[in-house]
Amino acid sequence: MQFYNLLIRYRLWIGCVILIGAVVLNLTGTGFWPSFPLYFIAVIAIFTHFFIGPLRLIQEPMEKGEVDKVEKILNSVWFPNLLYTPIRSTYYTIKGNLAMMQQDFDAAEKHLKKSSSLGAPMPEAEGANKLQLGMMAMQKGDIKQAEGYIRAAIRAGIPDKESEAVAYLSMCQIFINKADRNSLRAAKDFFRKAKACKPTTKQVVDQIKEIEKYISRIPG
Repeated sequence: MQFYNLLIRYRLWIGCVILIGAVVLNLTGTGFWPSFPLYFIAVIAIFTHFFIGPLRLIQEPMEKGEVDKVEKILNSVWFPNLLYTPIRSTYYTIKGNLAMMQQDFDAAEKHLKKSSSLGAPMPEAEGANKLQLGMMAMQKGDIKQAEGYIRAAIRAGIPDKESEAVAYLSMCQIFINKADRNSLRAAKDFFRKAKACKPTTKQVVDQIKEIEKYISRIPG
């Protein structure tokens, strides 16, 4: 595994060195075909560096919370538009998540929108992506856009119950603010769905308790 990670990290330079070796071998009279295997290996190494990228290296530092190492790996992607589409989507999702951690919400929104436009590798990832965009829209006070994103997140599927509860609570708050009878009925329905997720995160549980004080007074 360690050897494979080293190969991924340095395959561009390995490919370049092998390519130079192939050219030298070719020009010193050996001819093209004897040097062809070196050309082939070099092209594969260089191609996969730009087409697949080094994102496989991100898993370990992410699990350890080593944000600096994650950023360094992302910065080694010189031409993200050359990445295979699902990998490019993941690249922009991670960039967006890092920007959110640094509270750079404009950059986070830009990266997450790029990821969303490319389509997530898994529907659950797409759902999480759209939920984040919805939460950022709510922070900016753009309730209409927030509702659209959160609805899309729920349709796509959200990977964990905590996030799913957040989505339903956000929809509940949106419909409470609309304040007409049908909206209040929908708000209660979203609130029931949020509670059914049985979240355990303190922040989400506290939010449920706060909303329950109000929602319990709504008739129907």
